Amino acid sequence: MKRDIRYAVIGAGNGGIAMAGYLALIGYTVNLYNRTKENILSLIDDPTIELTGEIEGKARLNIVTDNIEKAIKGMDVIMVTIPAMGHYDLAKLMAPHLEEGQIIVLNPGRTGGALEVYSTIKKFTDKDVIVAEAQTFIYACRKTSQKSAHIFKSKREVKLAAIPSLMTDYVLSLLNDAYPQFVKVANVIETSINNYGAIFHPAPTLLNCGHIERGAPFEYYTEGITPSIGNFLEKMDHERMKLGRILNVDVVSAKDWLEETYNVKGNNLYEAVQNNPGYKGLQAPKGLNIRYIYEDVPYSLIPLSSIAKELNIETPAIDSIIRLAGLITGKDFFKEGRTAERLGLKGLSIKEMHEYAEKGKIIKEKDEEVAS
Repeated sequence: MKRDIRYAVIGAGNGGIAMAGYLALIGYTVNLYNRTKENILSLIDDPTIELTGEIEGKARLNIVTDNIEKAIKGMDVIMVTIPAMGHYDLAKLMAPHLEEGQIIVLNPGRTGGALEVYSTIKKFTDKDVIVAEAQTFIYACRKTSQKSAHIFKSKREVKLAAIPSLMTDYVLSLLNDAYPQFVKVANVIETSINNYGAIFHPAPTLLNCGHIERGAPFEYYTEGITPSIGNFLEKMDHERMKLGRILNVDVVSAKDWLEETYNVKGNNLYEAVQNNPGYKGLQAPKGLNIRYIYEDVPYSLIPLSSIAKELNIETPAIDSIIRLAGLITGKDFFKEGRTAERLGLKGLSIKEMHEYAEKGKIIKEKDEEVAS
């Protein structure tokens, strides 16, 4: 079946290969972009992706390239699957080549991704584009070669919002044919606060760092999240939800999110993880130079901690993982991460934070007086 929407997928990693392959498999025109040409040479020679697991089949892409202009030209939707640390540079790279009405979707945005990308694009172009973010990636998947990926499980529901928020329904009207799992929420503050990668990625990695650094094989979720680690994750999650409630957004606990997303239950977070078939077989990384630290600490935990400090909320569990990550890696994640200031939220009231997320700008009282 031929679908009319044209997609560009940015990033040929685990998620990008799976997403590009799936979209092409079900009939869409798909371009795939990757910054490092060496990682897509075999796809440039033969632009065919093979999927295994929950979704199986082979599909041919339209274009595979390391040229961003070529990748996004004439595309309706730009699906960004690269790590959050690349969002700012990608926004600058795309800005001169964006076209009126194009939609950029961050898969996922982590915490504050859409805010950062939207504000960056506006600095470099006046083109009318929409930036949206998903709260998490739609698949549990792994790339198995340059031209193949294994999809363990698709999530049943993934929340999504756009800037400006009045365009969220329009974005979903285009995406839902391919991904009916995407559902609307109020704005990108809600998708940012309900960032479950912040809970499930950095802490289990750091608390299992000895095994990971030795390259000891184990299943990341089912073996790496023990009862005590699960208990600690719930403390982090409680801090995240407290921040969300003060920000007046709907928050869902990590345990309840697992039930919504994977239809699994448990008396606590540890039991819910153990009962999730979507996590079975997902192996731990073989080293610590991974996005679970270098992406999720500065781009998931730092913004949660920084926004909380703006509102005089303490986050001791979250902050302890940020400090541990810094001590182990020697990096100052507070310096490079998405702070409230970097996201344009510093000094704003809660009302103004929502106004910025919903409209892409803040209308000050003086501006309103002039307009009236």
